[in-house]
Amino acid sequence: MTVDYDSKEYLDLLDKYWRAANYLSVGQLYLRDNPLLKRPLKSDDVKIKPIGHWGTIVSQNFIYAQLNRAINKYDLNMFYIEGSGHGGQVMVSNSYLDGSYSDIYPNISQDEKGMQKLFKQFSFPGGVASHAAPETPGSIHEGGELGYSLSHGTGAILDNPDVIAAVEIGDGESETGPLAASWFSDKFINPITDGAVLPIINMNGFKISNPTILSRMSDADLTDYFKGMGWEAHFVEATADTDHAKVEAEFAKTLDTVIEKIKSIQKNARENETPDNVKLPVWPMIIFRSPKGWTGPKKDLDGNPIEGSFRAHQVPIPVDANDMEHADELVDWLKSYKPEELFDENGTLKPELRALAPKGEQRMSVNPITNGGIKPEPLKLPNVRDFEVKFDKRGTEQKQDMIEWSKWLDAVAKLNPTTFRGFGPDETKSNRLYSLLDDGKRQWMEDIHEPYDEDLANHGRVIDSQLSEHQAEGWLEGYVLTGRHGFFATYESFGRVVDSMLTQHFKWLRKASEQYWRKQYPSLNFVDTSTVFQQDHNGYTHQDPGLLTHLAEKKPEFIREYLPADANELLAVGDSAFRTYEKINLIVTSKHPRRQWYSMDEAQNLVKNGLGYIDWASTDQGQEPDVVFAAAGSEPNLEALAAISILNKEFPELKIRFINVVDILKLNSPKKDPRGLSDEGFDNLFTTDKPVIFAWHGFEDMIKDIFFDRHNHNLYVHGYRENGDITTPFDMRVLNELDRFHLAADAIRHIPAYAVKGGYFIQRMNNIVDKHNRYIREVGTDLPEVTSWNWEPLNK
Repeated sequence: MTVDYDSKEYLDLLDKYWRAANYLSVGQLYLRDNPLLKRPLKSDDVKIKPIGHWGTIVSQNFIYAQLNRAINKYDLNMFYIEGSGHGGQVMVSNSYLDGSYSDIYPNISQDEKGMQKLFKQFSFPGGVASHAAPETPGSIHEGGELGYSLSHGTGAILDNPDVIAAVEIGDGESETGPLAASWFSDKFINPITDGAVLPIINMNGFKISNPTILSRMSDADLTDYFKGMGWEAHFVEATADTDHAKVEAEFAKTLDTVIEKIKSIQKNARENETPDNVKLPVWPMIIFRSPKGWTGPKKDLDGNPIEGSFRAHQVPIPVDANDMEHADELVDWLKSYKPEELFDENGTLKPELRALAPKGEQRMSVNPITNGGIKPEPLKLPNVRDFEVKFDKRGTEQKQDMIEWSKWLDAVAKLNPTTFRGFGPDETKSNRLYSLLDDGKRQWMEDIHEPYDEDLANHGRVIDSQLSEHQAEGWLEGYVLTGRHGFFATYESFGRVVDSMLTQHFKWLRKASEQYWRKQYPSLNFVDTSTVFQQDHNGYTHQDPGLLTHLAEKKPEFIREYLPADANELLAVGDSAFRTYEKINLIVTSKHPRRQWYSMDEAQNLVKNGLGYIDWASTDQGQEPDVVFAAAGSEPNLEALAAISILNKEFPELKIRFINVVDILKLNSPKKDPRGLSDEGFDNLFTTDKPVIFAWHGFEDMIKDIFFDRHNHNLYVHGYRENGDITTPFDMRVLNELDRFHLAADAIRHIPAYAVKGGYFIQRMNNIVDKHNRYIREVGTDLPEVTSWNWEPLNK
C-alpha cells in the first residue's frame, strides 16, 4: 500500500506519535506507578525524588518523530545523536514506542506493566541514566559532557557512504569550544566515500539559568555565520501558541528539502566526480526554534514563566511522594497529551501509531551502526617482523621510532582501506609519521595549493588538518564506536586537553560491557609523543606526562599504558594494542633520534609479558642483586642503562639487575588488576628488600602507589618532578634527576656496603652535573661525554 507521507492524515498520526513520546517522557520523570492514570494519583505513585531534565525533551521528541517519517519516505539509513545534555527520556521513549526497547529488555513489556517499569527505572537507583547512555538502544554518544555530538557524528559517517547521522545539537552545547570547532567538520567529509551529517540545532533559548547566545541572534546573522562555516541553514520556528499541525507540516517540508539536498550532493559527486577529485559541497543544516519546556507547565507557583524560560530546564513543577500539594497540575499536564488516544486499555501503543515507526534495522534505535558497526571487521595487520629495526651493536645505532612505526602504519592502512584511519591536531608530520602521509595522505576538501600544500588529498587516511584536539579525539571516538579502527597522535602534554573525553569514553566502555546485547568496540589507541624529556624550543609549556596518572586511576580492565623504549618495542606494542577491543591504549613514545636496544624477539616477549629481566644489562645472573634498576620509557631506559654502565666500570663487583618495563600497569597488584604480577613474581624481579632505582617517564607518585601493596618499599623513583624549561634534552633529565649521574649516585647512596667507599663516587657524579650546568649555559648543547656515549658490554 502506498503511503502519502505528506498528507494531513499522516501528519495527524505523527502528532499523536509525538504526544505519546512526550507522555512517556513526563511519566519517566515523575512516576513509579499508575502509568495510565487509571485511578487518582497518590504519593506511592510518584518518585520520592524526581531527577532529570525536561527543557529539551519535547523538541527532541518532535525532531525524532520527523526523522522517522523521513526514514520511511526516503528509505534512509539514518541514526540519531543526542547532543543536548541530560535528555535521556528521548531515546528511551522513542525506542520503547518502536518496540526495540522491549525486544532488548523483555521485562519492559509493551503494556501497562511494562510502562510502569519503564517509568520507575528512569534516574532511579538500579535503573537507567538521565542522559543518553550505553543502556539506551541507539546511543553511541555518552551525553554527560557536552560538546562532542557533531564530531562523533562525523567520525561515524567517515567511510560509511550510505549513512546519515542526524545530530541534534543543543543551543547551550553550541557554546562549548569543542562544538564550536566542530562546524569545520564539513571540510573533511568526502561526498563520495563518506556519508553525511545533518546538524539540527535545537534552539530553545536557554541553558541552565542563562539565555543562549545563538538564540539571541537573528536568522539573518545565523545564516551568514553558518554560510561562512560552509553550511546552508534552514529555519523552522514554533512558539507556545503555534498550531502544532502547522509546525509539523513546515518541519516536514524543510526536512524533505534538506534530505533531498544531501542526496543530490551525493548523487552528483558519485556520478560526475572521483574520490580524489571532488568539489567541497555546501551541506544543509536545520535550526529549529521552539520554547524550552514546550507543551509543559506554563508558570510556576509564583507566576513566573516556565515554558519558554530557563525554569523548564530540570524538573519544572514541585511534585514528589512527600509533596503532593500540586499533584493535580502534574495530572493535568500528563492528561494534556490525551493518553487514551495513544494507548489501548492494556497500555499498548495503538497499531496505527506503531505503524509509523521504521521497521527492523531502519529503526534508529537498532541501526547496526549504533551497536558495534554496520559490518565490523577485525583489523588486518602486516607481519611486524617485516619492519624490524636491525642493528649490530646495542645502543649505538640511532633511529626515529615514529618514522619506523609509520612504515608499519602505512601497511596497516593499505590492508584496511576503509576501516582504519589516523587522527590528530596538525601534528602528524611533526610527529614523524612520514610514510603514512606519503601514501595515505591527509583528507582535506578545501582547495589544495601546490606546491605550498603537502600530503593533502580529497580522499585520505589521516585527518589532522584542523588544529583541534577535541575534533580529532571526537572523530576517532565516533569512528571506533561504529566498529572501525584507528589512532590519535598528539604532543604528550596536550593529550591532557582531551583527558575528560577519554574519561567519558572509558565510562561508555565500562557501562556498555555490562549490557548483554552490546557488541564489542575496537580499542581507542592514543599516542603521546613529543614527550616531556625532549621538548627543545617548546619548553615548560609542553612538558606534562600526567595522562599516564589520569588513566591509571580508571578501571584496569579498560586501560593499557605502554612505554616502548625503542622502535622495535613500539612496533611490538602497536601489533599487540591494535588487536585489542574495548580498551583505551595509551602509547607514550619518542619521535626524536633514539638509540636502539632490543631485537624484535626481545621486544615481542617484553610486550607479551609487560616487562622483563634484561640479562645483557645485568650482572647478577643467578645471584642476589645489590641494587635493582627499572626503567619505563625511552629516555628512562637510556639513562638507566648509562647509569648501569657507569656503575659497572666504577664498581665491577656490584651485582646489578635491570628490568625493562613496557606495560606499566602489569606492575599493579592482582588485588587491583587481575593482569598484575603476583607477589611471588614481583618479588622474584624486584626482591623484597634491595634498593630499587626506578627511572620513570611520568609523575613519581604513580610508581610509589604501585609499590605500596608490595613487599619491597626500598624504592627510589626518578621521574618528572615538575621541573622544566626551554633547555637541552639532557638537561631536562638533570632538572628532574632522571639523568645517569643522579641515578648512579642514588644507587650507591642506598647500598649499605658502599656507605664509605661510595662517598667519593657520589661527589664525582655531583661534579659532573655541575660541569654539565656550566657547559650548556656557555655552549648551548649537551656535554660531548653524554652525546657521544655508547653502550659497551658489561664486565660480569
